[in-house]
Amino acid sequence: GGLELFCDSQKIHRVNVDLPHGEDDLTMKHLLSWVRSEMFIKGDTVRPGVLVLVNDCDWELSGQLETTIKEKDVIVFISTLHGG
Repeated sequence: GGLELFCDSQKIHRVNVDLPHGEDDLTMKHLLSWVRSEMFIKGDTVRPGVLVLVNDCDWELSGQLETTIKEKDVIVFISTLHGG
């Protein structure tokens, strides 16, 4: 859907995200702060028009920014915006 253009056309990334001091669980909020792309992120969440799936489940059903991420979870970002 075009989001891979933000990542040099690489569609799959395996990442290690360091937890902030004192945090026990990695959340989507931590992951998005690691991404840090102004074209992809607005404020502390994804821009409108981006569907986020955590293990094939819409993140809106699992707590959005507070969704806990575990090792080997699969996070998918899909652009739902299409031109003209």
